Amino acid sequence: MPVQAVAIVIYEGVQALDVAGPMDVFSEANTFLDSADRYESVLVAAHHNPLRASNGIRLIADLTLEEATGGFDIVLVAGTPTPPETEPDPHLLQWVKELPWRSSLYGSICTGAYVLGYAGLLDDRRVTTHWQDAQALAARFPKAKVQPDLIYVRDGRLITAAGVTAGIDLGLALVGQRHGAETALKVAKRLVVVAQRQGGQSQFSPYLTAPADPESPIARIQDHVMANVGDRHSLESLAAVVGMSARNLARHFVQATGITPHEFIERARIDAARMMLEGSDRPLKAVAFDCGFGSADRMRIVFTARLGVSPIQYRASFRRAISE
Repeated sequence: MPVQAVAIVIYEGVQALDVAGPMDVFSEANTFLDSADRYESVLVAAHHNPLRASNGIRLIADLTLEEATGGFDIVLVAGTPTPPETEPDPHLLQWVKELPWRSSLYGSICTGAYVLGYAGLLDDRRVTTHWQDAQALAARFPKAKVQPDLIYVRDGRLITAAGVTAGIDLGLALVGQRHGAETALKVAKRLVVVAQRQGGQSQFSPYLTAPADPESPIARIQDHVMANVGDRHSLESLAAVVGMSARNLARHFVQATGITPHEFIERARIDAARMMLEGSDRPLKAVAFDCGFGSADRMRIVFTARLGVSPIQYRASFRRAISE
């Protein structure tokens, strides 16, 4: 197979790991590949002047946008810690708009998806970004089919990855698709990461968000559920807490939160269980009982459906050290 030309687009304030992560994957892959089958990665920017990454590191592009006229096999637009509020530089935007013609595969890492969105490349496509910015991405570009829980998504020639380290996951997936799972596993071992991460972004993101009005009846119900997460709750019992009818509560709760009371209760139980799994050695049965799941089996079913991992797997990944 021929050499793979990879370009990563950078600009002021870019997140360094969005750049270094996939580049390290391709560089490590080269150690297992023939020289004629290697990856050649370059950085592309508006100019050759040093760019300051969000962590303070200075990056210098190999090619300017004007110089990067040749075709690439893979082009990835790196992201920033916070989404851009306005359209990118017109020259960069025009260059990105031409990605479907200048590259075989094109996409983004983290909030680099916003650049693709401004270029009109996300319309009617399945995409992802950092879990914290997924809702805003969907609102900014309503034609995009945002998948907030996925670590990376490939929709035809478009590839997008979630936040920061997900660029490594994306790089490993691309290496695996081209050179096989064994090569991707070797690269993952060299980088001391897993070849294929278990679960999605939801295992990192909080399920609960604060209500807009903390003094509202809905907020009082939420506080009641979280303070008594192990109890049985019904629509009628929750309505009694704030002196509303069950029908009115159901309508107002969805209007205020976008989810049903039942959905909120399950999310509250998941977050309570996650905290216990992270911060204690309590048996799964005890965690499940205290958080209202009723049984460890039921908790496992909910965790697997919601987070993509079992409670045991979650604890193994996020367990905090407990002092003696």
